Amino acid sequence: MAKFTPPPLDGLKRRIDRHRQEKAGERQGMFVRQTFQLSREEAREKAREWFHEFPKAAYWTEVESWRQLEGDKIEFTIRRLPTAD
Repeated sequence: MAKFTPPPLDGLKRRIDRHRQEKAGERQGMFVRQTFQLSREEAREKAREWFHEFPKAAYWTEVESWRQLEGDKIEFTIRRLPTAD
């Protein structure tokens, strides 16, 4: 009986990275989004900066997604409304 091995994900990772780079300049939906890859402490500080600069009550600021990378790195996407109207 043949042993099943999943296909490599390198091609998929390249396509996702290419898509993200192509879409980086475009605004999707009504939110402004930015993704960071920072050390844990730098990520905390960057999130604090965003919440201070763009208060949640006015801009709906939110950490939309995050994941831990190798080492002490965190990748996260934070979003907000473009204005506080």
